[in-house]
Amino acid sequence: MSLIDAKGRLFGKVSLLDLGAGLIILMAVVGIFVLPGGSGKSLVAQVQTQPLEITAIVRGLNALDINVIVQDLKSQKTDIIIRNQPAGQVTTTNVQILPRNLAVPQPDGGVKALPDPRPEAVYSNDLLLTLSSQGDMTPTGVVVGGQKLKVGTVLELEGKSYNFNASVINLKTQG
Repeated sequence: MSLIDAKGRLFGKVSLLDLGAGLIILMAVVGIFVLPGGSGKSLVAQVQTQPLEITAIVRGLNALDINVIVQDLKSQKTDIIIRNQPAGQVTTTNVQILPRNLAVPQPDGGVKALPDPRPEAVYSNDLLLTLSSQGDMTPTGVVVGGQKLKVGTVLELEGKSYNFNASVINLKTQG
C-alpha cells in the first residue's frame, strides 16, 4: 500500500486537499484563541493612567457676558473633543480672563500696550484655562480619551451654554 494513491488520498482514506484545509482552519483557531495570551489589550490600554493638568488658551471668544461662560466652566464638567473625536470630560480648575490690549506706537519710537478702545472689543475675550483630566503616558506622548494630546493641539470644549476651541499651551502629569 502506497502513502498516496492515484486519487491523491493519504493512505487511501483522506484527501490531501481536505487535510490541508483542516490544518489551515486549525492554525487559525490556535492563532486566535491560544497565541495572543495576556489580556488582548493594546499597548495604549496597558500603560498607567495618571492625573493630568492641561493649560489651554482661548483667543477671541465672542460672548455678550463672559462671566456667565466662566461660571458655567467652573461649575460643571466640560466635554472635550480632540481632532473631531469625543475624548471624555475634563474639570476646569482655573479660569483667568486675559486683558485685550493693543500695541500702540509712541512718539519716542517705542511701543506701549494699552487697552483696546474699540467698542466691539468688549465682546471679544481671551481666556487662560487650567483643566484636569486623566491621561495615559505612552512613548510618543500623552493620550486622553484615545487621542494624542500635545502642545498646539486644538481642543473643542463643549458645555451647556458654550462650544469653543482652545489651544493647548502646556501639559503636566501629576504622577
